[in-house]
Amino acid sequence: MDPALHFILIDDSKLDCLITEKIIQNIGICASVKSFLEAAAALEYIKNNPASADGAKIILMLDIYMPLMNGFEFIEEFEKLSPEIRNLYSIFILSSSINENDQNRVANYKTVKHFLNKPLNGDFLISLLT
Repeated sequence: MDPALHFILIDDSKLDCLITEKIIQNIGICASVKSFLEAAAALEYIKNNPASADGAKIILMLDIYMPLMNGFEFIEEFEKLSPEIRNLYSIFILSSSINENDQNRVANYKTVKHFLNKPLNGDFLISLLT
């Protein structure tokens, strides 16, 4: 397992971001965690802070239905970024949605690796990333 995983969390709930951040920190697989309450802010961060190749970059979209820019809009904009940026990141959707349409829609995005069901399980996350 790569000890230098860098996480970006996106959710409009501070509590969900805090809980997920603690889970990630407690399983000992992260070098850094940055949380965003708005998807647009996360996208701007990714665009304006070129990532280096010093470990994997994991984006956890904790909510696909957020105000201003929802998870689907984030992914569509993310997929427009240059391959040099896109290829440094892996996107995982973590959602409580059981709507088949949401899951099918997510499956059509090339940059999304997995659609996970809430709540986040540390052991499952480790198995997914190793």
